[in-house]
Amino acid sequence: MSANANKKPNVLFLGIDSLRRDHMSGYGYKKLTTPHIDQYAKGGTLFEQHFSPSVPTTPGYASMLTGMDCFGTDVVALRHEGGLGGHVKTLAEVLGEQGYNTTCIGFTGNPSARGFDKYMDYEGWAADESGRSPKAENLNNVAIPELKRLAAEDKPFLLFLRHMDPHSPYLPPEPFDRIFYEGNENDPDNKSLEGMDSFEPFVHYLRSWIPEDCTDSAYVDAQYDGAVAYMDSCIRRLFTALEDLGIEEETLVVITADHGETLNEHDCYYDHHGLYETNLVIPLILRFPGKVPAGKRKSDYTQMKDLMPTVLELLGIETDIAFDGRSLVDYMNGGERVREPEFYITECTWMRKHGWRTPEWKLIVALEPDFHFKPEIELYNLIKDPLELENVAEQEPEVVKLLTGRLEAHIGRREDATGRVNPMFTNLNWHGHKVGPFKTSQQAYDTMRIGSASSARKLQEKDKK
Repeated sequence: MSANANKKPNVLFLGIDSLRRDHMSGYGYKKLTTPHIDQYAKGGTLFEQHFSPSVPTTPGYASMLTGMDCFGTDVVALRHEGGLGGHVKTLAEVLGEQGYNTTCIGFTGNPSARGFDKYMDYEGWAADESGRSPKAENLNNVAIPELKRLAAEDKPFLLFLRHMDPHSPYLPPEPFDRIFYEGNENDPDNKSLEGMDSFEPFVHYLRSWIPEDCTDSAYVDAQYDGAVAYMDSCIRRLFTALEDLGIEEETLVVITADHGETLNEHDCYYDHHGLYETNLVIPLILRFPGKVPAGKRKSDYTQMKDLMPTVLELLGIETDIAFDGRSLVDYMNGGERVREPEFYITECTWMRKHGWRTPEWKLIVALEPDFHFKPEIELYNLIKDPLELENVAEQEPEVVKLLTGRLEAHIGRREDATGRVNPMFTNLNWHGHKVGPFKTSQQAYDTMRIGSASSARKLQEKDKK
């Protein structure tokens, strides 16, 4: 047991970048990608329908760490200009006021990472001399000594870890690079990567880490799954460290993600833009012996904004913050919850789009032409077409009209509540090119480029010093 039994509970927060829950075995995926997390989750509560309504990274973490939706955070763009507004308080700031030591590893410089006492970094992108990237073990080498330091202090702690293994480049070390693939990735008759290779905005970056002679998208997909499995095995070390330190009983463990990831799907090519389910579905697992029910799976819809009020209630910390999200504590203990099955969705990464998702339908509306030359309006029936392969907007105009009305009504309510214009309407330099909204898809296609791997990395570190 800890030497100081009067300390408030600790928090070990795994905010994994780009982890889609439908590629986790604990969520029903056919491949055994996350056996250690699955086993650990049996000691806590798993939320089966958890969503990240605002992708990508910057708005995702902003909501995760403030308990607000995108209207509340005023953050929707990856390339968010300026810092997080003073109208919100982050989890790190709240816990700092409560006497916590707070450390953030792997998220230095992003506006959404505001308020930690200490920032630490690790190599979470580049390959080593083997050509592979042991991201999660690099993180362990920083995180476990820091965990031990924090555990030895008299203060409780918040240790936030941003794993990068499911984020491209997917370069899991051996044998994880081939545990889900036994084919011939260089088969000249396989044409599954031709679409990616013809997409000029991304191809140079993607081919900087996908072998030039690789023709099989299944091989690249298997690198994503292998990276998740490698990360899962490394995360086991964190759980073991908690046990060895004797602080498992006094530590809340959170496992979640900022958004999902699109593989060779929807013409989006190994990234996390677009409002398809691949990007919206994320895990949420909570474990805290005696505080979080063990062995529970909850099936109602929950969102990123619900996490911070949940964490604070589990820690026994009260604030006067009017969160947009709602604590899940009563719900996971068997209480009733007013459902929120429909919600507003946004993306402002490589396209500026918003939409409305219900259990049956998803409406996607482009606010300016996109570089994929997709139609302005997309409508998918999530029950009949869960992979979102058939746009039925023209066949179902009444559904489009109905969902558009709900979307616009929601925007009006949230603008009235916050006193601010929807940030999806004001972030006109979301792409960083200072040309205003794109007039045509061709202009967007000719303008937007990931560039090199180092350029991709810098997109998320603009304020890093």
